[in-house]
Amino acid sequence: MTTDWHPEQDVTPTPRDVEFMASVLEGRHGQLAADVADFFSSLHGEKGDAGRSWAWAGVAETVRQRERHRLTGINRC
Repeated sequence: MTTDWHPEQDVTPTPRDVEFMASVLEGRHGQLAADVADFFSSLHGEKGDAGRSWAWAGVAETVRQRERHRLTGINRC
């Protein structure tokens, strides 16, 4: 397994990838999950990696939507 970062590669996440990362962040960071995703989005944006920045912004939005659904009792089914 390689751990090298390749900013030139397409990193467009699938909806399943976004949901998975949102779940991981919520499990590890609780209420700060969206802020953590925003941090990664900003970090990649500053490094000029728009694809990864966009991907992390999508994760942050997913976390926020899930939180709104939990607070309002709306099921996503």
